[in-house]
Amino acid sequence: MKSPSSRPRSRRTLDHSLLVLGASALATGLAVLTLAPGISAASSHREAPVIAGDPRADNTDVYAFTSPDRTDSVTMIANWIPFEEPNGGPNFYAFADDARYHIKIDNTGDGRADVTYTWCFRNKIRDAANQFLYNTGPVKTLDDPNLNFRQVYDLTVTHDGRTETLLHDAPVAPSRVGPASMPDYASLRGQAVRQVPGGAKAFAGQAEDPFFADLRVFDLLYGGNLSERGKDTLAGYNVNSVAIQVPKKLLALRGSATRNPVVGIWSTTERRGATVTDSRTKAGGDWRQVSRLGNPLVNEVVVPLAYKDAFNSISPDQDHTVQPVVDKVYDPILPKLIQQVYGVPAPKTPRNDLAEIYLTGICKACGPIKADLNAQSLNKDADPRQIIPAEELRLNMGVAPAKNPQRLGVLAGDLAGFPNGRRLTDDVIDISLQAVEGAAQTGKLVPALAAGDKVDKNDVAFGTRFPYLALPETKNVNSGGSGRSGTRQASLVNPTSAVAVGGVGALLLGAGGFRLRRRRTTG
Repeated sequence: MKSPSSRPRSRRTLDHSLLVLGASALATGLAVLTLAPGISAASSHREAPVIAGDPRADNTDVYAFTSPDRTDSVTMIANWIPFEEPNGGPNFYAFADDARYHIKIDNTGDGRADVTYTWCFRNKIRDAANQFLYNTGPVKTLDDPNLNFRQVYDLTVTHDGRTETLLHDAPVAPSRVGPASMPDYASLRGQAVRQVPGGAKAFAGQAEDPFFADLRVFDLLYGGNLSERGKDTLAGYNVNSVAIQVPKKLLALRGSATRNPVVGIWSTTERRGATVTDSRTKAGGDWRQVSRLGNPLVNEVVVPLAYKDAFNSISPDQDHTVQPVVDKVYDPILPKLIQQVYGVPAPKTPRNDLAEIYLTGICKACGPIKADLNAQSLNKDADPRQIIPAEELRLNMGVAPAKNPQRLGVLAGDLAGFPNGRRLTDDVIDISLQAVEGAAQTGKLVPALAAGDKVDKNDVAFGTRFPYLALPETKNVNSGGSGRSGTRQASLVNPTSAVAVGGVGALLLGAGGFRLRRRRTTG
């Protein structure tokens, strides 16, 4: 996909018929949703005005990576309900029982789901008439009589037009009420990990929010003078998570992860006939998509405000038809704002490098980033005629987990990290900030922004086995204490050496035989 000003007329051209389709897609999205005021935040916490009013349907983050302790599988994680205060009782935090939660996989490159995993939840209350507490005593098991409020779920998989039930009435790990109520929460977490037919594992329940960032980026980019950095805004908060670990062959085109290693992944939430406002959700009629998330930060800093809610409602196969959104990939807002606030020159447009990262995947034939990394066109059995630009989190399952993961992912020579999938430890704020300033194609970090938001890691350690998420927090967020402000790692990335830069401005990435270098300009 080329820039709007330079694309030849071809199957990918946004001609009149596609523009009509794009306008229809936007109109459909806007018709589904009732616009209402809201507040945006990141990674995708309250990212659009309407979904901010429906937190139980609000996707916050999606992660996809080769499982480090089980390398023949991929782990996919999707989170909902941003900013869960740990002490938010007495009802705490439940998945919606009138919604459907999906993780979708596109292995052909046509922007449509070829495999879909779906979670549907149900509430079970032991004593609704004479009790108000979430639990009435210490909870030691997921079926403990003291657990007054419980949730269970059905997990299904849909592929080739057929839907199969994988789990029925599987238990959800409850909200972590506190040490008196749940003295061994790690045991409850373990009980909620379920074996799934076909060699998979599944989990649903509360977790510490794995996204780490200083969200004062929205205060004129860290206060207009980089003074507002170094505090992890998400520290102390929890989210509700679903996770599934799946053998790679179940995700790959034609079941071959060797011939067809690249998949595109995103999550969605559906409500039945949903109309969402800041105060309530009305349901009835057909299922409609109200939230969507693939790459982090896309709806926050790429999609213009007027189209955020509509973007949440459409499928990736419609993305390339929506000209106002496509335009902001090739001519993004953020670099201009950085130039205005900090005087850092914005890279020249059109931004074909960002189109690779967000719309096509990275491949030598896709754009200026010279690497065959994670475009579906690399799949040997993919039909090139069906491949279209679509916003998805793309993962090359053939890239082995890094022995020493780098927080800057591909920019630091670690091809197992973002934007090749996304691990829990990837610093997507700093990666994205450098990417919009052109680092992916120049091989050099922008020195003025090299420190990013000064929040380089999560405030608590992640797990070493599925589902890898940290246990939920229990202290109230405003209590202060450890883990409530971001800290710098002992060894910071040197802006001149964070990526291996050759004498001609080339970036060589040794892992997996991939090579990433700056495309020569022609004039």
